[in-house]
Amino acid sequence: ASICRMLLCSLLRSAGRSLLPVNSHVTRSHTCGELRLADAGAEVTLLGWLSFRRLNRFIVLRDSYGSIQVTIREDDEKTKSLLSHLPYESIVRVRGRVRDRGEEHRNAKMETGDVEIDVSSLEIVNEARKDMPLLPDAKAHEQTRLTYRYIDLRSPQMQSNLRLRSSVIHSARRFLVEQKGFVDVETPTLFRRTPGGAAEFIVPTRLPTKGLAYSLPQSPQQFKQLLMVGGIDRYFQVARCYRDEGSKLDRQPEFTQLDIEVSYTSQEGLLDLLEQVLIAAWPEHLKEGKPSAPFPRLSFAEAMRDYGVDKPDLRIPWKIEEVKLELFEKLRGSNQDSNWKLGCIVARGSGGSVSKAGVKEWKRLIDMNHQSTNFAVLTKNTKRKEKGWFNFVADEKIEREFELGEEDTLLLAWGSPSKVQFSLGQLRVLLGEADGLRRKEEFKPLWVVDFPLFERDEEGKLASCHHPFTAPIEEHAGRIEKEDRLDEIRAQHFDLVLNGVELGGGSIRIHNGEIQRKVLQILGEETGEMTHLLEALESGAPPHGGFAFGVDRLISILAGRGDTSYGIRDVIAFPKTKEGRDLMVDTPIEPSKEELERYGYELAKKD
Repeated sequence: ASICRMLLCSLLRSAGRSLLPVNSHVTRSHTCGELRLADAGAEVTLLGWLSFRRLNRFIVLRDSYGSIQVTIREDDEKTKSLLSHLPYESIVRVRGRVRDRGEEHRNAKMETGDVEIDVSSLEIVNEARKDMPLLPDAKAHEQTRLTYRYIDLRSPQMQSNLRLRSSVIHSARRFLVEQKGFVDVETPTLFRRTPGGAAEFIVPTRLPTKGLAYSLPQSPQQFKQLLMVGGIDRYFQVARCYRDEGSKLDRQPEFTQLDIEVSYTSQEGLLDLLEQVLIAAWPEHLKEGKPSAPFPRLSFAEAMRDYGVDKPDLRIPWKIEEVKLELFEKLRGSNQDSNWKLGCIVARGSGGSVSKAGVKEWKRLIDMNHQSTNFAVLTKNTKRKEKGWFNFVADEKIEREFELGEEDTLLLAWGSPSKVQFSLGQLRVLLGEADGLRRKEEFKPLWVVDFPLFERDEEGKLASCHHPFTAPIEEHAGRIEKEDRLDEIRAQHFDLVLNGVELGGGSIRIHNGEIQRKVLQILGEETGEMTHLLEALESGAPPHGGFAFGVDRLISILAGRGDTSYGIRDVIAFPKTKEGRDLMVDTPIEPSKEELERYGYELAKKD
């Protein structure tokens, strides 16, 4: 809690503000967190929550900016009686004089620990319920915290996280407007369905007639392209976006992104701009970890070859390597498939993080995805009772070939090439987590570029690797019209990765209506759904491109100081559960009969 309080003060200072402005237009004279020895002797008025009481003579008053000790005089029986049964979290107004607590009574754990308030009057402004379900400083199950979020928001963690979020967005907005000439434009949230992509929420309407519905946008993608056509050549907004999908650790059904689009740009120009945006928005209290431009780059092919994922965490130093097949002939057995592959990762210094139970759990997690394959783990750590192969038999030749030391781990996977890369990529991440590498207070950004334009779905049909508005690289543009080697076309798409988390994606867009129409046809999409965009692209659309930062993901990494296990629900004021429910207001709920009749719908219930 004390670290969060210190962070809160740091955020206020980094925003270029003193504590004074927060006391204007209100009935207090000071906040509970700002008084110091220099204020000794001052008459003050404070308001806040009762957070601690001792002997009815000492209380701690807390507000959004900190806390301070308040002392009741020994002979003030009236005030002591008021406090005797007052529930915690009641709102109290205190008037009194600031005084030095003295050397013997200072509290180094409190920012205001050198002083206290000698009370002249105390008033109960609003008494809290006696059966409070949650106290802000107490540990509680996440379900309880989300159910009583209005109380949880008072905690130092949530206060610092939401103020961090505000500060980062403010810095990014200020940079874009004041230094780069961008225009903040709001776009509609009542839209129509978008071909491809994620499932969308629908919003029924009775205008102009019953039976019609809007869709909530997955992103402002089409609107920002239309703004480019309309001459708003440097656009941004902090946009609310929606996907009717289950919530995950790093995704909610409704989420926020910093959306950016620029006319007459190039991929290089955009990457340079976006690096500047992130650096400008970086919080002051994490300045030692601030990245410097230019960020490292990897092609999609390089990322998959070396790390087995398209968003590698560069804090984990290990890479996928080729293996001499003769060392592991028995793994291949009678399988003579020329497509058979064996790969490995030598994880130096990680042996102490491997256990039989851990490897069993890794297998369970990897097997949840159908891309998994056979794998094995070898460690020689002699400090643990468990040692040797955990699901294979060791060989001294293997130890010599890979120069395995006492603290090293060897990860092996074999089978089809794509499944080998996937399994090793997942094992690399899981071992990195077990070894504490993904909790390091360090920030490693990375651009991943040269993605495929198309990919194959489970049925073998072509689908957009990202979305159907992405332009191919110039060398491959001619293949679209000819439908020539479509699987080999590379896109002008790029992802920004920070500590193994995809912070956002962007691309140069298709600005030619005929090419856009052809891409939609290749994907089997109805071009009639996109008439507005196709006609706009045929109306003199400038070349353009853009990007969207995932605000929730960025703030969670910053709030966690690099720890990627820090969930986004702790940086959102009112989040949903992983099932998509808001426990505080108990939603979603079944629509009433009157609502269904209003829109001309009937609710089909599942058995």
